[in-house]
Amino acid sequence: DKTVSLRKDLSEMHEWITQAEEEYLERDFDYKTPDELQNALEELKRAKEEAMQKEVKVKLITDSVNNFIAKAPPAAHEALKKELDVLITSYQRLCSRLNGKCKTLEEVWACWHELLSYLDAENKWLNEVELKLKATENVQGGAEEISESLDSLERLMRHPEDNRNQIRELAQTLTDGGILDELINEKLEKFNTRWEEIQQEAVRRQKSLEQSIQSAQETDKTLRLIQESLAVIDKQLTAYIAERVDAAQVPQEAQ
Repeated sequence: DKTVSLRKDLSEMHEWITQAEEEYLERDFDYKTPDELQNALEELKRAKEEAMQKEVKVKLITDSVNNFIAKAPPAAHEALKKELDVLITSYQRLCSRLNGKCKTLEEVWACWHELLSYLDAENKWLNEVELKLKATENVQGGAEEISESLDSLERLMRHPEDNRNQIRELAQTLTDGGILDELINEKLEKFNTRWEEIQQEAVRRQKSLEQSIQSAQETDKTLRLIQESLAVIDKQLTAYIAERVDAAQVPQEAQ
C-alpha cells in the first residue's frame, strides 16, 4: 500500500545519507602528497554536488508524505511524520557537514599554494644574493669601488622578514593538522639550511669587504704621502738645476 511505498522511499534515502556520511565524513583522511589532497578535494566537491541534487528527491518524499498524511487516518500520521522529520534533519546535517569540510579542504589547498608561493619568492631572493656574493668575490679597484660593492650587497641583504614569517606560519598551520607534514618539513629544512648558509656567507663577505676598504684607504693614504714627498723633492731638485747647483754640493738630495 501507500504507507509501505513511502517507508521504502524514506529508508532508501536514509541509507544513502548513512553511506555518504561513512564515505566522506567518518573515515580518517591522511594527506601525504599534494595529489592526495587535490583528489580528496575533488571527491568532496562531487559528493557535495550529489547531495545538493538529492534535494529534489527529499522534497518529493516530503510532499508525498504530507499529501498522504492529509488524507490518511490520524493513526497513520505520527510514525510517518516522525520518520520524515528524522530524514530532513539528517539530510540537512549531511549537507552542512559536506559544505563545511569542502570549505576546509579548499582553505587547506589555498594555504599549501600560498606556502609554495612564498617559498618561491624567498628562493628567488636567495638566488640574487648568491649572484651578488659571486660578483663581490674579487672586487678590483680602490676604496670607492669596493665601497660601492659593499653598499650594493648591504642593500640587498636589507630584505624584510615578512615572507619568512609567513612561511613559518603557513607551514605550522598545515603540519599541525597532519597535512603534507613530511613534505613540508623536508621543504622547510632545505630552505632554512640554504638561508642560513647564504646569510653566514653574506656576513663573512661584508666583513671581508670592510677590511678591503680599510686596506685600500690605508694604501691610498700611503700613496698620497709618497706623491706629496716626491712632489717636494722634485720641486727642490728643479730649483737646484735652475740655480746650477752641483750635485757634489748637495749629496743627500742628489742621491
